[in-house]
Amino acid sequence: MTAPTVIDVWVADLTFPGYMDRLHRLGADFEKAHPEYRINIEGRDFRMMSREIAQAADEGRMPAVAEYYFAVTQAARDSRRADGSAMFTSVERAIAGRTEILGEPVVTDDLLPAVREYYTYDGDLTSMPAVVTTMLTYGNATVLRAAGVTELPDTWEGIEAACEAVSALSGGPSHGVTWANHGLFFQEALAVQGGLLADHDNGRSGRAAHLDLSSPEMLTWVTWWQSLHRKGHYLYTGKIPDWEGNLKAYADQDVAIRITSSNDLNYMATAAGNAGFEMSVGRFPHREGETFGGNIIAGTSLWLANGLDRATQDGALAFMQFLNNPRNAADRHIAGSFVPVTKASHQLLEDEGWFEKYPYHRLAGEQLDSHPEGQAAGAPPCRGALFGDFAGAQDVMTRAMADVLCDGAEPAERFARATADAQELLDAYEKDRVEAGVRSPRSLRVEYFADAEVYTGAALENAVGRPSR
Repeated sequence: MTAPTVIDVWVADLTFPGYMDRLHRLGADFEKAHPEYRINIEGRDFRMMSREIAQAADEGRMPAVAEYYFAVTQAARDSRRADGSAMFTSVERAIAGRTEILGEPVVTDDLLPAVREYYTYDGDLTSMPAVVTTMLTYGNATVLRAAGVTELPDTWEGIEAACEAVSALSGGPSHGVTWANHGLFFQEALAVQGGLLADHDNGRSGRAAHLDLSSPEMLTWVTWWQSLHRKGHYLYTGKIPDWEGNLKAYADQDVAIRITSSNDLNYMATAAGNAGFEMSVGRFPHREGETFGGNIIAGTSLWLANGLDRATQDGALAFMQFLNNPRNAADRHIAGSFVPVTKASHQLLEDEGWFEKYPYHRLAGEQLDSHPEGQAAGAPPCRGALFGDFAGAQDVMTRAMADVLCDGAEPAERFARATADAQELLDAYEKDRVEAGVRSPRSLRVEYFADAEVYTGAALENAVGRPSR
């Protein structure tokens, strides 16, 4: 009997309870359908995984499939082996126009257009999207109605007006709104304004060489944020990023509105249910009267090792398609509130009545399908920044924001200094890329915050209890 072909798959353990159990079950299901293969799934700390993959490449034991967090997409593209060859090859080129691989239907053409857009460079889908999230607004509809706010606001101006109403409410929350001091909020706020963090269209029409953390769009966001804080409307927990603290503030009804990830849908619903208030959910707010500029996404994608033999490569590609088939992509959404990554998985959830029962679960996909006014064709804009050591730049901008909020730093001056600091990090990354093929720990860091506590998905569950749907 011929031994099965082993497909080593390293995935990012996002630390949500039960997260890895589901992936191991899917690996076993694939093996039942394809007994000629064995899927060896290893969960790795998502913060350290890119460094571990680089070390494995240097030791000649790279996995066939490796999952990278969105923030290190550029590092995955740039990474080289000791002989100078690319560590990864394009998923789209490896599929080579096939409609099925080992009997598994190819799903790349069915990906949500915005999701495909995000992981496409120069017309080429380089990796397979896996976990996808975006940013949404959550309200305590019970408190908001008591304050006379009948609809969850979807503009910055509407958020501020709602906060004013809540502040006048006798016995109401101490603050109107909160969100984490995290790089995702800067990126999303820039995207809705059509702003950029990096040159060359955020590093998408050419390699990013210069960063700008003090653009007009950035300073508009930072100044508005500072204003909300000064007026007593925005609750800053004093920690970076403190997802757990922000969730607890919503659960304890210390705020009427929380802006956070679509991944938090189940936890937010649990918080509302436990506390006995009604939850409302809406889009990430944009500026009133300004043209909507687009979205960004967070999450992970699967990268295909370069230089695999045909049997291993086809097995790896088939497993990628299997993970994103309609049933499995829909189940990933149900289990973790992650965006269903294909149109077929959306339709399956619609047909099964999921969205009718939980209509707020539609919103993330609908937001990602939004076009700017006057643009009805093509992929909705979803072109988050691509540059090296994004984690370092994120640390720089969040610390700058903390100085603005806590110490009264002047936004333009403080974020000009942040730009210089982030540029130094990008320059160091580029030097490492040229000289070592991306090996410096700084170049490969995923989430980094100076002097911040490590956070986990389990901490969110601890803040509210087992999530409901």
